[in-house]
Amino acid sequence: MTASSQLHGDELIARRHLPAEPERVWVAFTSPAGIAAFWGGSHATVPPESVLVDLRPGGEFALDTRAPDGTTRRLRFVYVSVTAPHELVFDEPLTGLRTTVSVRPAAGGTDLTVHQRRLPVELRTTQAAEGLASILDALAAHLRHPDATPGRSTP
Repeated sequence: MTASSQLHGDELIARRHLPAEPERVWVAFTSPAGIAAFWGGSHATVPPESVLVDLRPGGEFALDTRAPDGTTRRLRFVYVSVTAPHELVFDEPLTGLRTTVSVRPAAGGTDLTVHQRRLPVELRTTQAAEGLASILDALAAHLRHPDATPGRSTP
């Protein structure tokens, strides 16, 4: 299964079933090593040393993405709410984009929904929707390895 994404005006919603328990998905989304392993999706890499996580409301979450041509872009977010291991909400101060990550137990793993609101005009594109889907697919690939993040592995 691959991620599905839907663009509706200034909102983008992506969904993916993941082959891991919610706790492992949570760790992947909230640890520097986990974020570095999947955040670039199929279009970029994330140097592990660039990831900063201060997991608390008001704390910062930042990372560098490196495109295939070597171009590096710093992304910075501020956590609005943290409800482990079920929901993360964070804003990108530069654009006003708000992202809600919902982690729900499901048969055989976890159902993940990433809901982005207040998309800037330049991100209201098919390419942005496909990029978010590729990030969730990269997360699924990362979680297929039992030692990828702490916690029990699933078959």
